[in-house]
Amino acid sequence: MPKSISRRTALRGLGVCLSLPLLDAMNPRSLAAPSQFSPLAKTNARQPRMICCYVPNGVNILEWSPESAGADYKLSPTLATLADHRDDFTVFSNMGHPHSQGGHSGADTWLTGADLTATPGSDYTNWVSADQIVAERHSKETRFGSLQLSDSSGTGSAGHSHTLSFDRRGTPIPAENSPKRLFERLFVPDNAGDRAATLRRYAEQKSILDSVLAEARSLHKKLGKKDQQKLDQYLGSVRETEQRVERLEAWIDVPKPELDAKFLQLNSKSHDAHDRPMWIDVMLELSYLSFVTDTTRVITFEWSREAGGYGGGGENHHELSHHGGDAGMLKKLGVIDRFHLSRLARFLDFLKQTDDGDGNMLDHTMVLYGSGMNSGKGGEHSPKNLPLLLAGGNSLGLKHGKHLAYDENSHPPLSNLLLTMIQKMGVETDQFSDATGTLIS
Repeated sequence: MPKSISRRTALRGLGVCLSLPLLDAMNPRSLAAPSQFSPLAKTNARQPRMICCYVPNGVNILEWSPESAGADYKLSPTLATLADHRDDFTVFSNMGHPHSQGGHSGADTWLTGADLTATPGSDYTNWVSADQIVAERHSKETRFGSLQLSDSSGTGSAGHSHTLSFDRRGTPIPAENSPKRLFERLFVPDNAGDRAATLRRYAEQKSILDSVLAEARSLHKKLGKKDQQKLDQYLGSVRETEQRVERLEAWIDVPKPELDAKFLQLNSKSHDAHDRPMWIDVMLELSYLSFVTDTTRVITFEWSREAGGYGGGGENHHELSHHGGDAGMLKKLGVIDRFHLSRLARFLDFLKQTDDGDGNMLDHTMVLYGSGMNSGKGGEHSPKNLPLLLAGGNSLGLKHGKHLAYDENSHPPLSNLLLTMIQKMGVETDQFSDATGTLIS
């Protein structure tokens, strides 16, 4: 494709400058075409998997919520985007986390159910997220116990998290937002020089951690009880880091799956409004490939951080979520909601088209999709009646094709759904956060 010409370009000769007319070559060039990626025929091995996909700022709940409940419900205008997968998912209404504060802390508590203000004297206290409970169960069998993806790298800040994953102490686990870095981390083989450098880095990290642990144990004896408890929490994080380094070191001589990046748009930018559709697609493609190759079985993906994000045409998602009941803004918000579900539908198509043991990938993969806030009828950012759906997992014991509608003021906590997923992933427990039981069979 020829390079685009600036509209300021002029012809210069003999000291005369003549402005050019508007030419086709001056029109903005498309930065990327739609993805040409195609699903693989089959997986390396059948395994249970889960991915939790989060969209910020709520949805146009008026166009999201079905009018009737049960197995014979009619798809709402927004959920009609998933019409081809109607029997592959369950939609939930009037459910939320009782302890959630709402607002833009929705991503912080979506998978934890935590009361962030529960600890006296602390402005922020989170709990372990459901995905990390599952990752502990499967981490020994995969190169990566879990993957954290987001449109913003790192962890963000308290109440405006860039990640959905939190460890046993409620510490956020950093997320990756670059498709290129993620692909290299997952699928590009290390050469001899890379391997040596990686081993040196691991050795240095272990040496530093050993030194920190030794000094901390010495300091522990000199502290009061409250400070000892704080130090113990810190030491727990250090030990977890040490275990992660040991796991990565154990996998260094296990070859990575080698995949062709030909149709992966790895240069898509997460914060480029034009790149928005391509970036979501490629991150979901990499998630799909991670599952196909059994590189991991647990993924969390925050499609945009709270108070941010774009629609498929570059619309300001956060601004539209403060619609105040304006009909025009609600209509535009609904367009963004359907754009998001169209990308989810494409991902579900990939899973369903790939053979996986005695079924397809969707049969063995649970896909949780939704938001930690409800922008409501007036844009109030409520923690109640969260937009939620769960797809896949038929071979794990889930039955779909239903709309489960609860009473908004008397409903099972969202943690019941998370506990259900934890159990379906093979974790033997009947406890998680504030769960009172499980939900769907």
